[in-house]
Amino acid sequence: MPALGLDIGQLLFGLVFLYFGAEWLVSGAAGLASSLGIRPLIIGLTIVAYGTSSPELVVGISAGLRDQGALALGNVIGSNIANLGLILAVAALIKAPVVDRQIVVREVPVLFVATALVPLIMLDGQVSTTEAAGLLAFAVGYTAWMIISSRRGTAVEVAEVAADAATAGGLAPQRSRARLVLLTLTGLALLVGGGHLLVTGAVGIAKVAGLSDQVIGLTIVAIGTSLPELATSVIAAMRGHGEIAVGNVVGSNIFNVLLILGASGLAGNIEAPIGSLVMEIMALGAMTLLATIAMATRRTIGRTEAVALLLGYVVFLSLLALRL
Repeated sequence: MPALGLDIGQLLFGLVFLYFGAEWLVSGAAGLASSLGIRPLIIGLTIVAYGTSSPELVVGISAGLRDQGALALGNVIGSNIANLGLILAVAALIKAPVVDRQIVVREVPVLFVATALVPLIMLDGQVSTTEAAGLLAFAVGYTAWMIISSRRGTAVEVAEVAADAATAGGLAPQRSRARLVLLTLTGLALLVGGGHLLVTGAVGIAKVAGLSDQVIGLTIVAIGTSLPELATSVIAAMRGHGEIAVGNVVGSNIFNVLLILGASGLAGNIEAPIGSLVMEIMALGAMTLLATIAMATRRTIGRTEAVALLLGYVVFLSLLALRL
């Protein structure tokens, strides 16, 4: 029992560290990006998406190094489902975002490809070293192409996005680049420590409760590491910056597969029978399809789609609980 208490404490402290670490990292990075005149949508798709996906990256690499590949895989799939069914849905319920045409033309196809890669890669029950390296190369190439092909935004747009990113982290906008760098590095340090604590605590709880690493990754770890996306998207929605909320979710889901699954696969073995992932892959595919159809046809995520996504997430968690 004392061991269980220690595991729970590590998990809770890990979640706290991950939350504040990601928020500080996003605030510092977005402030630095705004000072360089990066377009708002690009901030959402890169700086914010990368920053809020950092917890998944740290957890995935840590799990891979500790030979807990199922936890890393569950974290990626579970986080992507939570991003669509919980985070995008809640943000859209607050205020329906208008989807930038650039996302429909460029990011939606990439999101489809990234989502489809999950079952394709897992057909043989594992993520090979070659596949992991390929995913990472795809992530680097996609990011470079996106930044190069983007256009710069106005100074007003950039300043507003920087203020929202700072607000999401509970901080006032920082003017000194030195302070922004310090804030970014502090956030990164908290992420590393939080990821280690979260994985250690989650694995301990899994052993005591008799749960599989995959289930823990799909639930506790996935929701916990998605908290930064939730905070950022809600703040963006409340302040009328739908491009940040949508870009955050779309970018995070793309990077979760390409960057995090790739890095986790290089860090350690990721193995899982494709038959054990049917429900998870179907849920991810259905939510991705619903969200992308709404973005491509209506150019918004309305309340109807938001409620459908949220109900879908509740059904997914219920079916997962029944399977235990």
